Amino acid sequence: MAIVLAAIEVTIVSTAMPTIVRDLGNIHLMSWVFAIYLLATAITTPIYGKLADLFGRKKVFTIGIVIFLIGSSLCSLAHSMAHLIFFRAIQGIGAGALFPVSLTIIGDIFNIEERAKIQGLISAIWFISGILGPLVGGFIVDLLSWHWIFLINIPFGLLSISLIKLFFHEQFTKKKRYIDYPGAITFTIGMTSLLYAIILGGQNKAWISPITLSLLINAVGFLSLFYFIELKSPEPILPLNLFKLPMVMVPNLATFFLCTVLIGLNVYLPIWVQGVLSYKATGSGIALIPMSVGWTLGAFYCGKLLMKFSVRNTTSLGAGAILAGCSLLVAMGFSIFELIFGMFIIGLGFGLALTSSGIVIQSSVEWNLRGSATALFTFTQALGQTVGVAMLGVLFYHTVSTGSATLNKEVLTFGLHNIFIALSVISVLGLFINLWIPKQKLSGSKLL
Repeated sequence: MAIVLAAIEVTIVSTAMPTIVRDLGNIHLMSWVFAIYLLATAITTPIYGKLADLFGRKKVFTIGIVIFLIGSSLCSLAHSMAHLIFFRAIQGIGAGALFPVSLTIIGDIFNIEERAKIQGLISAIWFISGILGPLVGGFIVDLLSWHWIFLINIPFGLLSISLIKLFFHEQFTKKKRYIDYPGAITFTIGMTSLLYAIILGGQNKAWISPITLSLLINAVGFLSLFYFIELKSPEPILPLNLFKLPMVMVPNLATFFLCTVLIGLNVYLPIWVQGVLSYKATGSGIALIPMSVGWTLGAFYCGKLLMKFSVRNTTSLGAGAILAGCSLLVAMGFSIFELIFGMFIIGLGFGLALTSSGIVIQSSVEWNLRGSATALFTFTQALGQTVGVAMLGVLFYHTVSTGSATLNKEVLTFGLHNIFIALSVISVLGLFINLWIPKQKLSGSKLL
């Protein structure tokens, strides 16, 4: 239920934005309704992961849902675009707990093979929710008003709280805990500056503009301070010893590049389907379904592969499938069937690679670090997608702006073809890094 809330919230708002802009005005602020939510979610994810290790999964998960519901309620009452953006930030702060703590709970309850099947189901739910979001949003706006796209979260959120209270029983010893406030503050300021700079650099601001450079300098300063604080903290927000574990760091690094590929597909594939293949918006949504199906199958079977083969072989098989699928996109013509086949192969690869990486990372640490390790994995995915949007946006804008004065079909095809080539190159990096994962097997819930 929490996964549905987190997945659908990003896409359901997009359908309502034209109506919201008509009511609240300030169309130039529209993009920040989305950006502030994603920023708040990404930055709070590692913090929630550590808090889940310190105070238990149930309490932290419940607090995150409550903050999310408060933000949702306030969004429904917004009377200006500025208020809506501020309330979306509150909503995003709560959403930071939903995905990582949910995955941590799954890691606590299930063994490796069961965990893979559950995460396959979660992947399917995530994609289906993302696809249904615009449809549900449009229906709600047409039938009621845009305010209800936020109020609809409340019954589902309350149901999530009730279910976890009734059915999730964790063994947790209560004792006095130290909270790393200096680390949380410096991490928040540093990462906000970094992600904001990346977003500006990839959109309408030059990378060498004063505001972008100032943000990057600020990010370096605060993240350096964060590093030294974490060295001395008894309970660091982001335990630095995680970075010394090959089974944590190598999969995370590979995941960063693979998630850059993922966001590129999600952003630019619909443009190809609508602008080049001349299908309607519904067709672009349908084109993403094969990836969802492949992802679910890959995640379902990755548990068996992890038990039979080494971690390296399983993750590399997934990364190789992603590379093969992206290569098919580069070579494809204008047939929708070639596209569907390529997206299925890519989804199969993501189901193997990302699910395996998440399971391996959780299995490499003890209970008291599992929340932090899972949150780091989730944050790495968000960071890869943020960087991917910016960098691929620069590439796309450069290729289409130099190709012709008008954005006709030929220029669009040229620009998107370059994007697919870039995704293939990035996939090679992801595959290469996966080959550095130690060659170990998994048994039950432990590494052998």
